[in-house]
Amino acid sequence: MGIEERKEREKERRRQQIMVAAKRVFSDKGFAKTTMEDISKESELSTGTLYLYFKNKEELFASLSFRILQYLLIRLEHVSKEPEMGPEEKIRALKDALYDVYDFDPLIIINMFHLQSSETLMNLSPKILDEMKDMSRKSIGEMAKIFQEGIDQGIFIDAHPLALADSLWSMFSGLVLWEESKRIINPKKDFLKSTLSLAFDVFARGIKKS
Repeated sequence: MGIEERKEREKERRRQQIMVAAKRVFSDKGFAKTTMEDISKESELSTGTLYLYFKNKEELFASLSFRILQYLLIRLEHVSKEPEMGPEEKIRALKDALYDVYDFDPLIIINMFHLQSSETLMNLSPKILDEMKDMSRKSIGEMAKIFQEGIDQGIFIDAHPLALADSLWSMFSGLVLWEESKRIINPKKDFLKSTLSLAFDVFARGIKKS
């Protein structure tokens, strides 16, 4: 192993060390209350070292979000390309896929929704922001394919498939954030799965041609 290769491996190891520590701190304190100093203490690295790898805590959190976005894209591609399912069956499968993504890492996806709906996106470097936009665009595109298939078969209303995909994604993210806000008040209130199921049923009926 050459010197350059060893340096790259060490750099990646340090980067992963920071991300693991950051996830623990975000899980414990939440995105808003977490500081780079908190992550520095958890990782046992200097704050200056953190800034060598990440521009700020928003960029660090965005890097953690890529894992969720990658899993989301994989699940959506699996549903949209399923040859044995019709468009209506795929809509039902989308509900399970999106819940699986939430269940994969609830904290990260909740904070990701907060991040995407705030001005903190402006704190990301152009490269990180472009990567997030690209993965989000691909995921919306996979959902749009399902709606386009249903429109072409005369099953769904004649609406722009991307607009339908955006509506479905907005409904999902809104429900996740709303149910989470209720759980903060009362931890016993965990109705996301049942509420999501009802919302999808209503949505599926609404886009179906009468």
